[in-house]
Amino acid sequence: MDDFWTAILTALGLVFVIEGMAYALFPEGAKRLAALAQSLPAGSLRRGGLIAAIAGALLVWLVRG
Repeated sequence: MDDFWTAILTALGLVFVIEGMAYALFPEGAKRLAALAQSLPAGSLRRGGLIAAIAGALLVWLVRG
């Protein structure tokens, strides 16, 4: 497997680890966050997701140089 796919699968695995830890360690907080997300307008969620995606891409770009 070439380096690109290794990096993608590693990143995906880390997402699963972090998400799983959040649900395992703070299940009530995750439920409150899900309820809050349902009450927000779609535009706010979209904007927040876009900001998070850009921040993540910038972080990867800075780290991987």
